[in-house]
Amino acid sequence: MRAFAATASATEPPELLSSGRGRTWRCGNIVIKPAPDPAVASWLANTFEQLPVTGVRLARPVRSSDGRWVVAGWSAQRFVSGSPAPRHDEIMLAGIALHEALAGVGEPRFLRERTDLRSWADRLSWDEVQDDDGRTGSGHGAQLFASIADGRRPIEVHNQVVHGDLYGNVLFAGSAPPAVVDIVPYWRPAGWAAAVVAVDALARGGAPIELLAEWDRWPEWPQLLRRALLFRLAVGLAHPRTPPTDLVILLATAERLIPYLG
Repeated sequence: MRAFAATASATEPPELLSSGRGRTWRCGNIVIKPAPDPAVASWLANTFEQLPVTGVRLARPVRSSDGRWVVAGWSAQRFVSGSPAPRHDEIMLAGIALHEALAGVGEPRFLRERTDLRSWADRLSWDEVQDDDGRTGSGHGAQLFASIADGRRPIEVHNQVVHGDLYGNVLFAGSAPPAVVDIVPYWRPAGWAAAVVAVDALARGGAPIELLAEWDRWPEWPQLLRRALLFRLAVGLAHPRTPPTDLVILLATAERLIPYLG
């Protein structure tokens, strides 16, 4: 903590935050969090240090006392107030503003080199890899995934850096502008990131299905929604610790979405 000039005292001890899998700490106006991949953490810090985003608060990165972004596997950022809320339209608008600001940022090399489960699920949903090891299983979920995947068709869309996990990472504090945190970069269309928000809003936020028609503003929206749904299905089916109740909700959401997939 001292490396990032984060101070604590008996009256204001470090606070363990609910985000970050139990390893993220707040010390005054600075948040300390693990940086398992220094290349990713450094790229995020360099990109968002001064990136102007209209109408959105960002958790700006903090350098260490010697100018580094990552020290001994830890990084730091400014604390932003707020908590997640099912304010679906505002989450979508925050994503639009963020992605407009990111439109001119080039593709970071590490995105092509990532091999984690979510990166695999992303590529699987776009038919860039095959599920040769049967990670999605063999039951109803796998059959549903295959049926939805059969409806993909080629599309021509512009890729850019996007936040692939916006829902739950947009914080609200009264009338203050929304804050976007914990950015997970992908090289996909901005409409795809919006479609992931739509899937999550239905599966996790209780959003009405009618929102899908209201959010149909991106080219190739039904196909992007199909790929976003496949992405979330692949993660849920392949992750070894997906709670059964969450999987049931996800599968039910997928079945509700089918008529909107084009």
